[in-house]
Amino acid sequence: MKIVYFTHSLLSCWNHGNAHFVRGTLRELIARGHQVRAFEPAGNWSLSNLLSDAGEHGLIPFYRAYPELSSTTYAATPRVEEMVDGADVVIVHEWNDPALVAEVGRLRAAGGRFTLLFHDTHHRAVSAPEEMRAFDLQHYDGILAFGETLSEVYRGWGWGTRVWTWHEAADTRLFAPPAEEGERKGLVWIGNWGDGERTAEIEQFLLAPARDAGEPLDIYGVRYPDDAKAMLARYGVTYHGWAPNARAPEIFARAMATVHVPRRYYSTILPGIPTIRVFEALACGIPLISAPWEDAEHLFRPGQDYLTVGDGDAATAAIRAIADDAELRASLVASGLETIRARHTCAHRADELLAIVASLDSAPRKDAA
Repeated sequence: MKIVYFTHSLLSCWNHGNAHFVRGTLRELIARGHQVRAFEPAGNWSLSNLLSDAGEHGLIPFYRAYPELSSTTYAATPRVEEMVDGADVVIVHEWNDPALVAEVGRLRAAGGRFTLLFHDTHHRAVSAPEEMRAFDLQHYDGILAFGETLSEVYRGWGWGTRVWTWHEAADTRLFAPPAEEGERKGLVWIGNWGDGERTAEIEQFLLAPARDAGEPLDIYGVRYPDDAKAMLARYGVTYHGWAPNARAPEIFARAMATVHVPRRYYSTILPGIPTIRVFEALACGIPLISAPWEDAEHLFRPGQDYLTVGDGDAATAAIRAIADDAELRASLVASGLETIRARHTCAHRADELLAIVASLDSAPRKDAA
């Protein structure tokens, strides 16, 4: 099949976590013999910030880790008809301009023979529903939502059975335990500041527990305002700034443990949607501690694949337990890896996507209500 994916950016993962999953899934499809083309707008926000932060050198990790991937940039007035010409499947991510979203739908309605899917990987459907309802999706065949609670929102908007829960996953071609174990020490956290969506939680479940347990903490990420950096300094954290996602496995390999601190929307009104870092950390074989988060869809085995904590004191105790108990560390690593390899790789998601497309190919097409 010829598959076209419209992304905000394939080249850049700067504050763009969806790029991790898209990269892994597209190259899995390529490995199976499908023709894949990715399109991204020229001068997009994520890539512009990456280049400002790290220069052209910042793109080298992507090119080295994903030699089979490339993207085509398009100008302010894209030739969308040429971009989707000959496609069997077109997927449009929600971080695209509404005009482009609508134009692809128009082409589909005007006789396009491709299956057209909208891919939503954010909480705006509940945090800013007016933004999402502004997308013209009437000619789309269906919705790919990255969590069941998000799928339920779209079902409430009239999409019925044409919504599929398509979770993110780990690209295990890249994310894997180190070939040789070296010395591990302290904690690591790879994550962006989050626009204030988890400030209190970061302090309660990460910064204070690391300090109280006497473990050094390294943090990587972007969009940390001055007051956030000042907070990190008060807790004695080493802040490294941006790191390309392709380097995450080697960063995880140096640390004893990491922590899952979900954004508030994913622990409250959209429960059950983990950050992609959970999949990637477990795939890398690093013990994980999770701040309060309901695994509503039973994706993992809480307490077995990772430790769950309800408050800061429990987080401190969990850090100490992992530091002091080699058997606990080994058990968490083995269990987490087992779950990822059994259920949550980009190969699994490629299987799911192809099954969705096959089901649509065999069903009559109709526009959304």
